[in-house]
Order: sequence, then structure tokens, then C-alpha cells
Amino acid sequence: MPEPAGPASGGGARPASIALVVNPAAAKGRAQTLLPEVAGRLRDTGHAVEITLSRTPAEAADLIRQAAGSGADVLAVMGGDGMAHLGVNAVAEHTATRPDGPPLALGLVPAGTGNDLARSLGLDPGDVRGATGALASGTTRPLDLLRVDDRWVGTVLATGFDALVNARANRMRRPRGAARYTVAALAELRTFRPLAYSLVVDGVPRDLEAMLVAVGNTSTYGGGLRICPPADPYDGWLDVTVIHPVRRAKLLQLLPQMRTGRFASDPCVEQLRARTVSVSRGAGVAYGDGEELGTTPVTATSVPGAIRICLPA
Repeated sequence: MPEPAGPASGGGARPASIALVVNPAAAKGRAQTLLPEVAGRLRDTGHAVEITLSRTPAEAADLIRQAAGSGADVLAVMGGDGMAHLGVNAVAEHTATRPDGPPLALGLVPAGTGNDLARSLGLDPGDVRGATGALASGTTRPLDLLRVDDRWVGTVLATGFDALVNARANRMRRPRGAARYTVAALAELRTFRPLAYSLVVDGVPRDLEAMLVAVGNTSTYGGGLRICPPADPYDGWLDVTVIHPVRRAKLLQLLPQMRTGRFASDPCVEQLRARTVSVSRGAGVAYGDGEELGTTPVTATSVPGAIRICLPA
């Protein structure tokens, strides 16, 4: 088993320029409210900051791709997990296709509802000064990612009950915020049955039934649910959580325990480590970072040190 990555690198050298793409509507407008403070603090520390505001997810994707190719030292995104997912993909693609070009780091200013990637990396969603300070310090560290076919995922790949809940929540207009996922989970649970899976874990095939199979680069998804408690995004491994078939009442009992990770001690829960996991069947759809990735089958591979990310010194 490999040793965890060493301490943060980058020497505290400050980036010359930051391209900041903002979803001003994130968390009911919280991002727009916080933006003047973020921009002011970055500029006060001598950074050249170029800020663009997105109005739609499609526009955000375009703006983030443009920012990745702008020559900036840091591509920073401000919003929720959707913005983080776009930032991860833009920086990873830039890094993979320009290995000898100028380095580009990813910066996160969590200002959304879930903020799972930021939370998993030690950035407190309630502390905008801390996140801005991480950008201002210029200190970066290599970060592992999941490569899921042609997409990159920073947090967790969901393929079971959790994917169905995500899909249902995305179709709902009310309630707003994290409560929507709770309502979606209860609604999905009414008719849910165990799912048939075909897995290939590091080359070893396996057929089983399960409530869900989650493949984690980090520990949390769904606004802080610790579905893969041991996951470490610096160790080069994927952490896989399998919840074997249980009654609906038992799954309902386990759901709140995911906030702390205590559910993982239940006998119905199996945890694995792997480098590559292929998932067929399951819910028939896969989600990563809360975003729909497409239909199964999918293959997730750990890519150690895929990007560099700005973290506190």
C-alpha cells in the first residue's frame, strides 16, 4: 500500500494571475453576496484577478473552459459542487493535454449548498476568508482524481440508490437546498428494490445484488454524507462502499448514520480498495460530483496527482 502524499508543495509562491468564474445564484445568491469580499481580499494581496459571472450551467462551462486557456496561473471557481466539477474537468484536461505547458492550478471558493469537494479537502464552506486565503497563499498540492471514461470526478461516483436519489432531486423544484435530497431519498425509498450489479474490481469480476455501490476519491457526497469514510484524495487509491441488500426500514436507519460514517460498521456494508472499478447495470445511470455522467457501464480509474489544487499553506 502506498504512503500518503507528502506535505503541501508550491513553496508559498503566489500566482501572478487568477481567473475567477462565479455562479452568482449559488445557495440562493450567497455567492454574489460574498463576491466583493473575495475579490477585494485577493486584490489587496497583489493578485491580478479577472472575474466573470455565469448565468446558466452551459455558460459556466464555456467560461471555465475559456479561463483554463487564458494563461492564468489559477483557475478559481466560486459556487457549489457543479462549479467545482466544471473546474476539475477544465484543469484536468488542460493538465493532461499540455503536460509541458505552463502549470494551471485549481482554486475553490465554496459558496453553494453541498460543497463536498471543498469540505473533503479541508476548506470550510462557512469560512470564505479561509478559502480566499488558500488562493492568496499560492500554495498548491497534487490532488488525485477519478477518471470515469471521458470525464473527471473529484469526489464520488454513485451508481445505485444514491444515483436515483440524485436524479430525482435534480427534477424537483422544491424544497431548495440540501432538504431536497432528503425528500428525494424518502420518495425513492418507497419503491426501491436491490439492484443487480456486475463489477470488475482490479481485474476481478463479481456479480452481486446491492442497494448501492459508491466509488470514492474523497469521503463525502450529498452535502456531507460520508459514504466512503476512509477515502483519501492523496493516496492513489479508490475506496469502494457496497451496501448489500437490506429491508427499506434498515436503509432508512442507515441514511442518517452516513453523516458521521458510522453506518460503515454495519454488517451489510462492505468496503474495498482498488485502482480501477468497472460498474455495469446497477441503477443504469452514473453520477459524479452530483452531476449526471451517463449510463452504465462505466469504468472509474484513480489518477494520482491529476491536478494541483490551492490549499492553505
